[in-house]
Amino acid sequence: MSTRGSQMGTNPCRLRLALPGLRWLLGLGLFLGLQAARSEAFYLPGLAPVNFCEAAAGKNAACKSSIPLFVNRLDSAESVLPYEYNTFDFCQASGKRNPSENLGQVLFGERITSSPYKFSFNKTETCRKVCVKSYDTENDNHMRKLAFLKKGMQLNYQHHWIIDNMPVIWCQDIEDGRKYCSPGFPIGCFITKTGVSKDACIIHSDFNKSNTFYLFNHIDITITYHKESERNWGVVRLVAARLDPQSYKHSDENNLTCSGPPMEISGENTEKLNITYTYSVRFEENKNIRWASRWDYILESMPHTNIQWFSIMNSFVIILFLSGMVAMILLRTLHRDIIRYNQINPEDIQEDFGWKLVHGDVFRPPKRRMLLSVFLGQGTQILIMTFVTLFLACLGFLSPANRGALMTCAVVLWILLGTPAGYVSARMYKTLKGVNWKTNFLLTALLCPGIVFVDLFIMNLILWVEGSSAAISFSTLIGILAMWFGISVPLTFLGAYFGSKKKFRCPVHTNQIPRHVPQQTFLTKPLFGIVVGGILPFGCIFIQLFFILNSIWSHQLYFMFGFLFLVFIILLITCSEATVLLCYFHLCAEDYHWWWRAFFTSSFTAVYLFMYAVHYFLTKLQITGIASIILYFGYTMVMVLIFFLFTGTTGFFSCFWFLIKIYSVVKVD
Repeated sequence: MSTRGSQMGTNPCRLRLALPGLRWLLGLGLFLGLQAARSEAFYLPGLAPVNFCEAAAGKNAACKSSIPLFVNRLDSAESVLPYEYNTFDFCQASGKRNPSENLGQVLFGERITSSPYKFSFNKTETCRKVCVKSYDTENDNHMRKLAFLKKGMQLNYQHHWIIDNMPVIWCQDIEDGRKYCSPGFPIGCFITKTGVSKDACIIHSDFNKSNTFYLFNHIDITITYHKESERNWGVVRLVAARLDPQSYKHSDENNLTCSGPPMEISGENTEKLNITYTYSVRFEENKNIRWASRWDYILESMPHTNIQWFSIMNSFVIILFLSGMVAMILLRTLHRDIIRYNQINPEDIQEDFGWKLVHGDVFRPPKRRMLLSVFLGQGTQILIMTFVTLFLACLGFLSPANRGALMTCAVVLWILLGTPAGYVSARMYKTLKGVNWKTNFLLTALLCPGIVFVDLFIMNLILWVEGSSAAISFSTLIGILAMWFGISVPLTFLGAYFGSKKKFRCPVHTNQIPRHVPQQTFLTKPLFGIVVGGILPFGCIFIQLFFILNSIWSHQLYFMFGFLFLVFIILLITCSEATVLLCYFHLCAEDYHWWWRAFFTSSFTAVYLFMYAVHYFLTKLQITGIASIILYFGYTMVMVLIFFLFTGTTGFFSCFWFLIKIYSVVKVD
């Protein structure tokens, strides 16, 4: 992953810069691209298919005839607060069965539970009643439930249904004959007092009364299956599930026709109201879609898929070109400097110049060395965690089919990676001539995780007050604290104990008297370099950042982990190159205060990330309510802190390694 320098003067040492070979990067991009392109032939390891058959055959064959439908939490793009299905006054299952949830699902607020909708394979049902809900205007409890249902329609809350571990998708026609498909569908829609149609009311011409709610109380479901083998006649596997929500006012619940006028709920309801929930289901065979590629129809129908492919490749080519240009300039200039320094006759009385002039001060410990070493330790922990998590996701082990696996993997890795954090922090602190290694260990183990925990605890209090399903229970919080103090902190201490016994070797000695730093121009002042240094790394991630934010806040599936891993590698390379380049220019200007500047140069990308998150909030989201706004920016600050730590650590160690290499190959008296 490194290029080889030329022999310089009489010194046979080789100079290695922080530039991976272009062939290696292109090979990685080709491999990940092929993996993404061939995803149709790959499925998540460890998930076994479920066979289905008709009820008569199910008694003797290893297959199931009953198809249960599970429901997940309801969420909205206009509110950060998700709610459980049972929070709304919908039809409830008689015998509730909640699948076991992993840590990631709990932290993300997923609450999967059984539903009253149950189907028998290949048995068509038409306009079947599920339940009837009545609301009496004289009953306060009924009115509270109805008001909450209206609030859900007004904020466009979305159902999320699951059949055979697949999301049931809703597709609607848009311009040019294309379809927009979503893994959720709305409770209903609302027309304002001024007659403005909101959300799903726009696509239904018969929804036209002002100050009226229209409830989708009927669902048409289509389940697609595929016969995997002709030998096992009658045994099939489900490969797709679609639905179409409808609104019908069932005047006679004993004679259901699923036709007629829509189910209207007046904004100022003063009469007793009965709502009948119904469904229809049909089955169809598809001979082309196999079980291993059954998620493809969801991915292909997601919005912006083609745009994302083009944008990622375009960004990859641009960043690769810029990285090559930076590396070429750095290589040629630095190569010339080292040859010039080593060819100077030591007998000639000549003053040093350029970056060699500050060799006696370049490794002088900076101010606030304790805080810097703590940041570096935590950044190393997050960097390794992110790399391993994205690599496993790239291979398919953390696909959307395995719900909550991504967050679970990240949390477990963070807990187990306390040893590298303590080791790097303590060793760097000792290199900077620090003596309080125990204080360093405590800050490494508690400072940044404590900030994140306090932030999330405050967010959790808001979720508790609002009654959201995303609120973490008290027992879960105790479990997280137990893992933190019982596993992560001891591992951090272990790493700090061994790290405090070693220090990084510096190739030159530090003078006792600090050298005076000359007056710097505007271009060589720290602020300008830090602000400029974060632009290039941010430029290679902002496209992916848009889709990641869509996945988090607009509740869209994110599945291109191969390209995300590739962009992550490009981000690390770009952070390294930008930091090394600016560090070199500042040393040439005889400014040796590079420690914090190297960290802030690449970590300033996090500031651009926050600015983009604000832009996304103002232009792409319609979030309302002070609680939702606080939650959005509270969670965003956690993302920014994580990004700040691992990008700053990447830039710092690239610059540190670069300085060790260049000062070890020049003649210093």
